[in-house]
Amino acid sequence: MAIPVIMPRQGQSVETCFITGWFKSKGDKVIKGDILFSYETDKAAFDQEANEDGILLDVFFAEGDEVPVLETVAVIGNPGDNYASLVPGGKSPAPGNESSASPEEKTASGPDPEGSTTGIETGTGTDESASEDAPPEYKSVAGLGEKLRVSPLARKMARDHNLPLSEIKGTGPKGRIIERDIKKAAAKIDSGVKIAKSPEKVRTEEEVAYKSAASGSQLSGHGNDFSLVKLSNMRRIIAGKMHQSLQNSAQLTHHMSADARKMLAWRKEIKAEKGKAGHVDISINDMVCMAVVKALKKHPSMNAHFLGNELRVFNKVNLGIAVDTERGLMVPALRDADDMNVGGLSRKLKELAKSCKKGNIDPELLNSESAGFTVSNLGAYGVEMFTPVLNLPQTGILGVNNITYRPADMGDGVIGFIPVIGLSLTYDHRAVDGAPASLFLGEIKKEIENINIYK
Repeated sequence: MAIPVIMPRQGQSVETCFITGWFKSKGDKVIKGDILFSYETDKAAFDQEANEDGILLDVFFAEGDEVPVLETVAVIGNPGDNYASLVPGGKSPAPGNESSASPEEKTASGPDPEGSTTGIETGTGTDESASEDAPPEYKSVAGLGEKLRVSPLARKMARDHNLPLSEIKGTGPKGRIIERDIKKAAAKIDSGVKIAKSPEKVRTEEEVAYKSAASGSQLSGHGNDFSLVKLSNMRRIIAGKMHQSLQNSAQLTHHMSADARKMLAWRKEIKAEKGKAGHVDISINDMVCMAVVKALKKHPSMNAHFLGNELRVFNKVNLGIAVDTERGLMVPALRDADDMNVGGLSRKLKELAKSCKKGNIDPELLNSESAGFTVSNLGAYGVEMFTPVLNLPQTGILGVNNITYRPADMGDGVIGFIPVIGLSLTYDHRAVDGAPASLFLGEIKKEIENINIYK
């Protein structure tokens, strides 16, 4: 009986995934546990394994295709199985019932219509299962009779270090190449130990393809002086979400600055304690986030989702925090932030950021509905003011800017310069009016100016 291979749902907010590569071709024999294909959401990468033994009867989507979650991607079964009822809408089995033929019959009758051949597990000789231009990490290890098993993170690290995967021994389950194997191989190169390089060019799964300008095109009379840059799958999804956010809400931003002298004083004290037992390196951003958490408890209408005809107002503070990664922006939720002191909040925020950068963050934490409010800090980049975009259906997001010096009344008619931190609050005007939004921003300012890391 034919069994469908379904595109998994990685988190409730994920509606589609992109296929980034196939490890098996139509007509190949597969064993339960074999990696069939890799795919990614806008936040993380995954491998899909076979749940049954059999023949890969048909494949309905190619590398680079955007596939709805819970859609049938491929079919596994036995030669001759009828799988017409499993074919996704708009797709159809290969002409001539090729998908039901055995590998031997297909070999005898000529090449597969899609150009694939059988025999990924060759044992000897060269690999005939992948096309010449397929990425080397998607091919079997020629002459070794083994499948190349690689975790998404290890594959990315190998590309970054330009390491040939076929020359690296995996120490993970079933010989899978994992993070520590790449680190070990990279360390050998750094220490002068040579590893044979594959003669083939290693392509990235988010390949930035610089293409020549169309023949004969002119720009300002200078000929072909531009390149077309292919967007990564993640960039395309982020672009869509940002556009959707601006189209489907009434966004307005207020700017305010807060006296940062107490935060800087605490930061100086924290740095002086470095190296002592129990020391927690609490950052300026951690202190701002704690101020936001306390302000949200006093202004619950900002800790909410706008649902059209009603507001979902939260009793607990689940704080979203924007994290910059190599793959793009991620916004994980720190759950129950209002139950933490500033030290605990600092540790949790660092853990979330680390998981995002490693690519093993829980997809459910990246669901925009997992947080009631978000903080985005661009102060480290020298930004003095910006307009953060709402993470719908959340009703607010705080942009944190850099610390600058401004004149202030020091008392007794003395004017001096003090450090201030810029705060930019974007809110959904459908859910919140300007006055309460300003009061909330003022509360954040008050909490920052009176911060105490021991309370």
